[in-house]
Amino acid sequence: MTTAKTRQLKTWSITGDTRRKPTEYEAVTGQFHYHFNRQPAPFDLDPGSAINRWYLKHREGSPLHAESWEGFRDPAALNYRRYIALQHDREVYAEGVVDHYEALDGDDKLDPSWIETLSRIYVPARYLFHVLQITSLYVGQLAPSAYITNAAFFQAADELRTLQWIAYRAKSLSLTRNAQLSDAQLANTEATRRIWETDEAWQPARETLERLLLAYDWGEAFTALNLVVKPALDALFKEAFVVLANDHRDGLTAALLQESRVDTTRNQAWHASLARYALTANPANRTVIDGWIEKWRPLADRAVAGLATALTDPAAIEERVARSVAAFTSQWVG
Repeated sequence: MTTAKTRQLKTWSITGDTRRKPTEYEAVTGQFHYHFNRQPAPFDLDPGSAINRWYLKHREGSPLHAESWEGFRDPAALNYRRYIALQHDREVYAEGVVDHYEALDGDDKLDPSWIETLSRIYVPARYLFHVLQITSLYVGQLAPSAYITNAAFFQAADELRTLQWIAYRAKSLSLTRNAQLSDAQLANTEATRRIWETDEAWQPARETLERLLLAYDWGEAFTALNLVVKPALDALFKEAFVVLANDHRDGLTAALLQESRVDTTRNQAWHASLARYALTANPANRTVIDGWIEKWRPLADRAVAGLATALTDPAAIEERVARSVAAFTSQWVG
């Protein structure tokens, strides 16, 4: 009589001794960063080379520390294939929104004072989102795990998507008959850059964002960007400004910002998840994160306050932003 042998399940090293098959997400992401915590230096170069010294100082040397970051997971479990499919569908939707509103010829009926607001606050915001994009790329480049890198890189692509629609909207507004500024500002890069560089309402935000580009420690860059600055500025533009746009019968601007808010919500899920992971992996990280938040919160608040002065009811806008930031923060502060 032959005894049936129990089939042994294979162990994939990428998942540890769990005897399970990795998901597609894990198979193309897990332990991809061979260079983190590698001795004597991250990369196969002179340990004293500039790139090795940079990573050792700003990544391995970060006060935001965990024995391993491989346990973190993006709640959306996005890889390149899934991200492209997801955003293809969102772009199809956004293009449909544009076609709908442009068929209504609503821009010709907009109040000139609202077009002035768009020219002063909305159109220069593409510089703001470009800085958020660059910082997201930096966080991803220095991240200690590909699970973090991929999420940050996809976020950078989301920021590019947002600023591209702002640029499109600037051009479409410049073609309206009642836009007194039209080509002079709305679709003119030099004019928009002057607003960004000299308008009083923009200077606190510009200072905050330019300081953000100098947050070289990967943990501080993640905290400042994703736990402080981005939540505040996203709430200003993708929530408070949406209300103003609707109040001024600018449905297309409101709809495009609301569409971008979908990306913000997805990204905030991984921001909160990574913050919770850091606090669980090393309780000492709470003091580190709290210190960075204390440093960056006043800068973010001043950025919002400065821009709010150029909008209707600044106090109400600041309050709305504060409520949104508090709701997000409650997702990860235990």
